[in-house]
Amino acid sequence: MKLRLTRFAERLGTSYWVVPALCVVAAMGLSQFAQALDARLTHHENDWYLFQGGPEGARSVLSAVASSMLTFAGLVFSVTILVLQQASNQYSPRILRTFLRDRKSQVALGIFTGTFVYALLGLRTVRGTSEHLGITSNVPSLSVWLAVMLALLCVGAFIFYIHHVAQSIRAVVILSRIHDETCETLERMYPEGVGLDAADEGHAGGPQGAPSLVLPHEGGSGVLITVDEDQLMTHARRAGVTLAVVPMVGDFVPHGSALFEVWGDAGELDVKAVLGAVEFGRERTLQQDTAFGFRQLVDVAERALSAGINDPSTAVQAIDPLHDLLRRLVLRRFPSPHRLDEHGALRLVCPRPGFDDYVRLSLDEIREYGEGSIQVARRLRFLLEDLLRVAPDFRRGELLRQRALLDANVSRGFEDDRVAAEARREGPQGHGPH
Repeated sequence: MKLRLTRFAERLGTSYWVVPALCVVAAMGLSQFAQALDARLTHHENDWYLFQGGPEGARSVLSAVASSMLTFAGLVFSVTILVLQQASNQYSPRILRTFLRDRKSQVALGIFTGTFVYALLGLRTVRGTSEHLGITSNVPSLSVWLAVMLALLCVGAFIFYIHHVAQSIRAVVILSRIHDETCETLERMYPEGVGLDAADEGHAGGPQGAPSLVLPHEGGSGVLITVDEDQLMTHARRAGVTLAVVPMVGDFVPHGSALFEVWGDAGELDVKAVLGAVEFGRERTLQQDTAFGFRQLVDVAERALSAGINDPSTAVQAIDPLHDLLRRLVLRRFPSPHRLDEHGALRLVCPRPGFDDYVRLSLDEIREYGEGSIQVARRLRFLLEDLLRVAPDFRRGELLRQRALLDANVSRGFEDDRVAAEARREGPQGHGPH
């Protein structure tokens, strides 16, 4: 249930309509409150907060506010679409979720749409066709004054929105957002500090022999988003079987492919509940998929190194958060894919990436795409040397392998030995003395 609620919150977070819809509801409530207050208060001509015009003037003000807010909202929507298109083309289509989660843009659009609705609701309370109709006229003075104040707020919100959008498409801002979201997932999935990986302690081996039952994926094809390990462990313990999840979180699972493998007598296994313990989606998310954050950063670096863009400085900026994430992981204790019950019997096998997988994901493609770039070579060298200085012995193997591969790339990419020697020097910025 907790994972389902988290997934629901994730969907709401990436839904661009939620905050504007809440602002519209708030505007409707404010309109009702202002109209009720207008009916109860005794207004005086000298009250500074009152609208001093008649019915026609009130209609003109509210109509102007409504039409201008609709224009503002359309402009914000158009600018947002252009920003999404530019970010997708220049960086990666997979970073669009970061923009859709941007609360500041959602609030700006919500302020405009809310003010538009407020002005429309205020128009229906204005009665009279002339300022001289006396008792038959009705001018909601407080409501009109609030509409003017909301219009001024919208002007400020629009200026802030333009500034925010200009900042949000900068590479460093995009990379920082991805890094921060990945750090949150990393802390949630790998909370333990220094220590041997649980898989290296040798207390649990994999299941032996062929499985007695294979549960296929019966729904539509999709990406495995979440796995409720606690629920699966409960059902496996209750049925006295060993349950193994076949795909890894983030893997694409076609219809009919193997989803679970079961060892033991599966007669008492609640198959429906087991199948309900996993959730699928159209694309990867960072709810449990830490590798997806690495994937986004690597994509930005690859796009920067492509022939059409050729921007190694942005690639180096993308390596910076990868360096930080790997340094956080190099001393983390990775949970074992095997989970035992209180009697020491293996009940659940749930595959997950190890440290070497994260290193290869972070470096392999960038190293190949950056072949011939002295800036990328020196930055990768600095990353590897820094990790080797702090990595425990059981994590040095893949790092040494990556350093050897980087040496081979440098030899292949630079024919001049003097340039190759420079490329083999580590540099935190990829260039200059170190």
